[in-house]
Amino acid sequence: MSTTEPVPERTTRTGGDLVVESLTALGADTVFGLPGQHALGIFDALRRSALRYVGLRVENNAGFAADAYARATHSVAPLLVSTGPGALMTLPALQEAAAGSAAVLALGSQVPLAGIGGGRHGYLHELGDQSASFRGVVKSVHTARTASQIPSAVAAAWESALSVPHGPVWLEIPQDVLLAEVEIPAVVGLHAAPRELAPRPELVAAAADLLAAARRPVILAGGGVVRAGAESELLALAERLRAPVATTFGGKGAFPWEHPLSLQSWLEDRHTTDFLEDADTLLVVGSGLGELSSNYHTFRPRGRIVQIEADLGKLEANHAALGLHADARAALAALVKEVGEREPAGTGCAGEPGETPESGEAAGAWHAAGAGAHAPEAAVCDLLARVRDRIDGQQLDLEQQLLASVRQALPDGAVSCWDMTILAYWAWSAFDPRAANALHSAQGAGGLGYGFPAALGAAAADPSRPVLAVSGDGGAMYSLAELATARQYDLPVTWLIVDDGGYGILREYMTDAFGTATATELTRPDFAALAEAFGVPAVRTSPEHLRTDLAAALAAPGPSVVVLPARLRMFAPTHLDS
Repeated sequence: MSTTEPVPERTTRTGGDLVVESLTALGADTVFGLPGQHALGIFDALRRSALRYVGLRVENNAGFAADAYARATHSVAPLLVSTGPGALMTLPALQEAAAGSAAVLALGSQVPLAGIGGGRHGYLHELGDQSASFRGVVKSVHTARTASQIPSAVAAAWESALSVPHGPVWLEIPQDVLLAEVEIPAVVGLHAAPRELAPRPELVAAAADLLAAARRPVILAGGGVVRAGAESELLALAERLRAPVATTFGGKGAFPWEHPLSLQSWLEDRHTTDFLEDADTLLVVGSGLGELSSNYHTFRPRGRIVQIEADLGKLEANHAALGLHADARAALAALVKEVGEREPAGTGCAGEPGETPESGEAAGAWHAAGAGAHAPEAAVCDLLARVRDRIDGQQLDLEQQLLASVRQALPDGAVSCWDMTILAYWAWSAFDPRAANALHSAQGAGGLGYGFPAALGAAAADPSRPVLAVSGDGGAMYSLAELATARQYDLPVTWLIVDDGGYGILREYMTDAFGTATATELTRPDFAALAEAFGVPAVRTSPEHLRTDLAAALAAPGPSVVVLPARLRMFAPTHLDS
């Protein structure tokens, strides 16, 4: 009878230890990822560290989880993966992180040093130039080829990810460097100072003059406001100017939904586009006025634009403007100090003092009176009433009922993560997140499968409150394996799967364009039974019982699944209207 001696505990340190020590010294406490052969040096070192590891089943999903964690915490989310296929599987998630400015530090392994740069070939997972695959997606690419380079490379990647505009970065380290024993002292004093991006004072003064002189100032707030944590500065400036505020889909939560000056997020409505076009000075902050924010590039401004944008590539990319290359929070704070204060704001559409003008009168009064009493608030009421009338005339009661049920079931302050599905498209325009930085979606790059793994990342950031994920059945099929992750870590995520039998939005697009749909219908599993097989409680609901069933699932500890069979429609594409 043979006996096996226990493997002695390692007493020496390796390059992998330098990685986890560096991450810890920079402030990381949670990492996401998936192990692989070349990356085992890092994963072995994790057990000797205080870092919490959240392991997902697919690298792309690990990237989505890291993305949401970075958004939720306004910090860096490390993502640990292996070489070749494992590394490449993160690219869709990193594209979303780039589009959404999420600070993901993707750290992958490489083949041994001898195989890099045209040396010895034939290694498992080998790519001719692995880092080249990432250069068109991430902010920066970093490499450490010796153990002594690891702390500095990690710090440089961290600093790049967290410098505004935030974004994903790629760092790779060869397998043998990660496994090699090191005599370098433990990393304790590592420091990374993200680059600040303050506005130029002469541009702030010029922008303040334009806004102060405007008779019809309007603000369009994008995701840059949320990423900068600039909600209070935006509110202060809007109230000082008495300027109506619309938020982009990525900027939801940047401004209070029910505020008297809130135009909400109806950017795919021609009434809203007309309102923005009619501003004599439009302040665009934290948005590049891209396809969705410009109503599919139909936006034609008639006044001046002042644009605050941290991403230099988006500054004046689509419209000429007085451009301030700056962090949204710093620029808004500077403007608040510069501009004068107008008369106090009115009470809005449901205000008690005074009556709201009749529809059509409000906008005219604003045009005639400029900053006259209550005129901007009345113009906001008028616009929202016209949007509501248009939606109500399209017989979309089911869709509005479902979105209202989700809102009623979701506790205030709870985070929701939305996949690319029809109910999410409704949420972009019509859902009130009731908190800043509480709604995350994949509308930046638009890849399927974001909702559930992103919700797992958001729950890892704050396990004390429930998180809602919303997917269609097509998007859900990308993430089913992560039910095991939710169960393994007991994360409080409720997954609402709207099952319409296929790719619902593509079905609509193809039917509208060609008269019939092709390749959109899907064979699906019994989602509730499948969830139960993973040990995750599940319920099959109906539109009439959605609010009750969803509220119960969100209130229960741990993960859960709610399946809603329903076929939904989008509201009409108003960017085509005259």
